[in-house]
Amino acid sequence: MSDCFDYGSIDEILAKHGTDHGAIIAILQEIQEKYNYLPKEIFPYLAEKMKFGEARIYGVATFYENFSLEPKGKYIIRCCDGTACHVRGSQPILNQLYEELGLSESKHTTDDLNFTVETVSCLGACGLAPVITVNGTVYPAMTQAKTSELIKELKEELKNG
Repeated sequence: MSDCFDYGSIDEILAKHGTDHGAIIAILQEIQEKYNYLPKEIFPYLAEKMKFGEARIYGVATFYENFSLEPKGKYIIRCCDGTACHVRGSQPILNQLYEELGLSESKHTTDDLNFTVETVSCLGACGLAPVITVNGTVYPAMTQAKTSELIKELKEELKNG
C-alpha cells in the first residue's frame, strides 16, 4: 500500500457505512465522491478492512458504469450524443471541447486534472438538444460559440479560485 495515500478519509467512510459486504457500493460511491474516481490504493485496503476479496471489490467497481478507475477533472463535462442531440449538432460541440481543452477520444482528462470530457448516450433532455452538463448542471441548446464561451468562463473560475 502507498505510504503517501491518506487512509484516514477511507476509515471515516468505513466507520459511517460499516464493513458489511452489502455496504460496498455505498462505500465506493462515497470514495468516488471524495476523489472523483476510485484510487488503486483503496482496493487492497478495503479488502483487508472488510475481510472481502480484493478481486470482488474491483469487480463491483468495474461492473457499474458510474465508477471510474481513472482520475477525473474538477469539471466533468458530459456531452450528449443521443439521437436528438446528435441530429442537432452535438459532434461539432464535442470536437470544440476536445480542441479547446487539448483532449481527444482517447484522452478524456486534462493533465492538470481540471477538465474531463465524456460522451453519454442520453442525458434525458432531448427537447433542449444539443445538451452538455458540467458537474450536473445542464447547458441547453449548445453551439460551438456557446461551448467556447463556457470553457472560457470555467477557466476564469479556476484562475479566481
